[in-house]
Amino acid sequence: MTARPPAEEISAAAAEKALEAEFGGLRRTLGGWEGRLIYWLGIAYVVFHLVVLNLHPIDPWVFRTFHVCIGSVIGFAIYGGRAADVQRIAWYDWAMMAASVAILAYIAVNLDDLLFRAGVLPTTWDLVVGAAGTFMVLELTRRAAGFALPILAGVFIAYAFVGPWMPGVLHHNGISADVFFSYIYSMQGIHGITTDVSATYIILFIAFACFLNSSKAGDFFNDLSIALVGWARGGPAKVAVVSGVLFGTISGSAVGNVVASGMITIPMMRRVGYDRSTAAAIEATSSTGGQITPPIMGAGAFIMAEILGIPYTDIAVAAIIPTLLFYIACYVHCDLHARKNDLRGIPRDELPTILSVLRRGHLLLPIVLLIAMLLTGYSVFRAGSVGIVAAIVASWLSGRVDRMGPRAVLDTLSVSAREAVQLMAICACAGIIVGVIALTGIGGRFSNMVLAVAGESRFLALVFAMLIALVLGMGMPTTAAYAVAASVVAPGLAQMGVTPLTAHLFIFYYAVISAITPPVALASFAAAGMANADPWKTSFIALKLGLATFIVPFMFFYGPELLFRGEWLDIAGVFVSASFGVFLLACSTEGWYAAGRIGWPERAVLFVSALCLIVPGLVTDLVGLGGALAVYAFRRLIARRAPA
Repeated sequence: MTARPPAEEISAAAAEKALEAEFGGLRRTLGGWEGRLIYWLGIAYVVFHLVVLNLHPIDPWVFRTFHVCIGSVIGFAIYGGRAADVQRIAWYDWAMMAASVAILAYIAVNLDDLLFRAGVLPTTWDLVVGAAGTFMVLELTRRAAGFALPILAGVFIAYAFVGPWMPGVLHHNGISADVFFSYIYSMQGIHGITTDVSATYIILFIAFACFLNSSKAGDFFNDLSIALVGWARGGPAKVAVVSGVLFGTISGSAVGNVVASGMITIPMMRRVGYDRSTAAAIEATSSTGGQITPPIMGAGAFIMAEILGIPYTDIAVAAIIPTLLFYIACYVHCDLHARKNDLRGIPRDELPTILSVLRRGHLLLPIVLLIAMLLTGYSVFRAGSVGIVAAIVASWLSGRVDRMGPRAVLDTLSVSAREAVQLMAICACAGIIVGVIALTGIGGRFSNMVLAVAGESRFLALVFAMLIALVLGMGMPTTAAYAVAASVVAPGLAQMGVTPLTAHLFIFYYAVISAITPPVALASFAAAGMANADPWKTSFIALKLGLATFIVPFMFFYGPELLFRGEWLDIAGVFVSASFGVFLLACSTEGWYAAGRIGWPERAVLFVSALCLIVPGLVTDLVGLGGALAVYAFRRLIARRAPA
């Protein structure tokens, strides 16, 4: 069984409050005929997507409009606009739900004409439908993900109309309302590439993750992590790291990971002596890494594949080494902190044995099958769909209690639809911003401005890209932050000679780790709320734990081997040296090396040595290794001279 301290249990209310940090709205619990209606509509919504993706493709615009409009019907039902309406669907929600269905019907009926006139010769009804559809996307995003993204989208909408009065690089000739709204509510804006990804990859893998959880694969991953390292020095913290790797790969949400695994790991860490802020920070950092963990990364990675026009497997493979470096750093930090504070693990007799956990190893079948199909050339859609079926079959090999019957399958389909609504709204709202960037040409002008400021320095350009991704990510979900930053910054980096995959992965990584970056760190704040810890202290500890991830993306450009590009021997050499580098980085920030505490001079030397080892190259590796050996020799010399 899983060890939990009875005095430190995390309540469901604390977990729900943590989720509110990301969802930003009030989820309704519907009963009666309203609940049954949304239940069956959610099932039909997911099944329709699976049928279109695997058996019967339809026109892309109609498909994406269905995704947004029917998703909006579900969204306005399950997300309340005000606290007073949390127990019922208000009349204005019904009005917006009806309008969503009407918009879908309008586009489906007038599709042929719209394909020719959208954004060029719009009619009055095109204006009405476009404006109404845009407003409802903004309102649903506000309810599901908070104010930040709708406000930013509103600024971009305003910019489209006030451009003639803007100075310098912001100036454009202006756009009429009918042209603007018919363009934005077309395949160039709301129903563009971000919604395309949401309607295909994202909903598919949300369903896959939900079926994995229903088959109890999530519990299996947590129990496996506990059995593997729960007994070790500082074991519960290491459990958080290992579960971040295992569980994180089936969830694209940092806050969702915090809630799912933090319910177990935070109380366990508190039991063995971790203070509240450190326990929360470890959980927040390891959970954030789940979004960069193959084979199923955050939703932004699927958008990246569509923008770059490359197979998703290429992105997943490129992310392997950076992900390993991230979790090596987290694990070493946990170990060093435990050494410094003499923290032990959970007694073995209170932990499940590895053999007992591995008896449920069949629950790995869906992920193994998914990876095998992706590597052998099957489409992502076919692999994900087969993975869903495999999750159901895997549950049949479990005990009778965990076996998924017809009702459990229907329940999971309905839950999948509910979980997909937030990302649908985020992607649709991000489409507004992407559409305005394309319509006004501000993206190209902003890229030119970045190039002018950075001059010939690609390093400065990367610093600007990092800051933009971090700032955007602090105020909105990772998916939207990446989509906006990639639209604005990536073209400029490409002009400076940065390869497209490197540029996009660079932006994506910083959008992800914005979840633990002060002053607005959603994952850190969520974990702090669950642990009753100081949010600011938690954020800064998480920043220290994730420091390697702030450095490694810069090395993508200097060493493509970090992205699995080059000869195998070169890749292996870069991985080994970079791993030692993140180890030294952890030693420097924790102040512990060669079995003892170290002072600031030694920490500074180790920090520089770590950077040298992370930067690919024989000379830098030798310098970094020399610095590490020098500090080690110095510490041994002091130990010999110390009185017995």
